[in-house]
Amino acid sequence: MALDTIEIETGDQPTAAIVLMHGLGADGRDFVPLAGELDLSSVGPVRFVFPNAPQMPVTVNGGYRMPAWYDILDADLARQEDEPGLRRSQAAIEQLLARENARGIVAGRIVIAGFSQGCAMALMTGLRHAERLAGIAGLSGYLPLAGRTAAERSAANAAVPVFLAHGRQDPVVPLAGAVASRDALQALGYPVQWHAYPMAHSVCPQEIADLQAWLLRVLAPAR
Repeated sequence: MALDTIEIETGDQPTAAIVLMHGLGADGRDFVPLAGELDLSSVGPVRFVFPNAPQMPVTVNGGYRMPAWYDILDADLARQEDEPGLRRSQAAIEQLLARENARGIVAGRIVIAGFSQGCAMALMTGLRHAERLAGIAGLSGYLPLAGRTAAERSAANAAVPVFLAHGRQDPVVPLAGAVASRDALQALGYPVQWHAYPMAHSVCPQEIADLQAWLLRVLAPAR
């Protein structure tokens, strides 16, 4: 499954990449404004890659077809998961990471990120990626297939920096689920930077500022 993407480069010959997956029912355009809101000039030219999820029927939405990284089978996201769908999208996102490598950006200069379902895919893919990434950023999401993470995670990314942010009033992915995901990652030894904000299932200015500070740190050029 090859994914269509929207790409924005902040300068010629990017030396770092941020691959960011949108949430359920959205598309790659959803987070395009983020490329203009983040000031990452100190890390050099950056390529933002915003992939579009495939259209598929979504069970909790009555089987209505919409952009989705995987099916949502139950309102309780952890009760019943679409493992085949998760793994198909993981493989497709791995193709994007390989394409960035082929274009000259090594894994250590790539951040994989996402919002909601996209957060789940960033964690699903990033923790299993065979080469050390610069970091994984998850917004308003959760850790999918949590019980498989310990067995399937990559040794190369065993200490990859993780940024997790969530709204305290999120009705879609309840805060408790995000906290459980944070705790599960910390129990496995991941350095998780955690933030909770007074918002629902959305993004806020302070979150963008905190994300920028984290990105500047994990993408800082080697001295």
